[in-house]
Amino acid sequence: MEKNIKLTDESEIKVGLVGNPGSPTIMLPVAKESVYGQEAENLKVWGVDPESGKHFVEGLMDKFQILYFDYEGHRLQHPNPENLTPESIVKDLLTIANEMNIEKFSYYGYSWLALVGLQLAIRTDRLESLIMGGFPPIDGPYKEMMVVTNQTYEQVLSNQHSSVSDEQNLINPEKVDWDNIQVKIDTNQTKQFVTMYENLMEFDDRGIQHKLMIPRLAFAGEKDTINYGENFGNVTVDIIGILQKNKQELEHLGWDIEILNGNDMDHTKAMQPVTVLSLIKPWLVKNLNITR
Repeated sequence: MEKNIKLTDESEIKVGLVGNPGSPTIMLPVAKESVYGQEAENLKVWGVDPESGKHFVEGLMDKFQILYFDYEGHRLQHPNPENLTPESIVKDLLTIANEMNIEKFSYYGYSWLALVGLQLAIRTDRLESLIMGGFPPIDGPYKEMMVVTNQTYEQVLSNQHSSVSDEQNLINPEKVDWDNIQVKIDTNQTKQFVTMYENLMEFDDRGIQHKLMIPRLAFAGEKDTINYGENFGNVTVDIIGILQKNKQELEHLGWDIEILNGNDMDHTKAMQPVTVLSLIKPWLVKNLNITR
């Protein structure tokens, strides 16, 4: 079943629901639309699965009911520059669950959609489990991401009247000069993430851990460290370093922590379905007491 659902900003998002209605529901806001042709080939060069959403859904629907949509893609098409706050995002997710008649559900998100899952977990009692990929549950790099996002926004503002585009250089990741690349995307697309991180500057991710009484898993690739150049504020977003440093504390707090090993297991590789499904599917089966 697919349905268009109106969100808090009046934009409409396409949402799907498949699988056995008698099984636990997994909310997948990471279910990107499939792309084909040259665009798909370009993504493959970067190690990105051009049909990742489809593969996530197909990989889980034999054991679970899957509530799937592409929230990031929706927000890039329908930016919410002034109001993409944690509160409004959570309202969007709960609106989707309500419209699809789903009361209880588990949540899997990656990168910024992982931090969204943490915000969801402290604002509702409807979650049955939480999986955060590529973003640590404590000591999250909110300030670093604020710097990167702000710098990106400043670049977009200064480049919006420029005819120069580095898009053609993004075809080959080995040739990308991250120190000098120019960003040319819509200003509102970037501004909405500035708004989101601004609203997370005072967020105390340690102070909310006592509210989390559900099964929860956090994971990252062992090479998930991004060093941003001068154009992006000279900051390092060290996802794996933070997760490794706090692994013992997180496990004591009740988190399951997994480090995905491999010399190429960076932020992009660790989000691909072939990698993620082998980790999260058995974890969900175990923690949601699936017997068949």
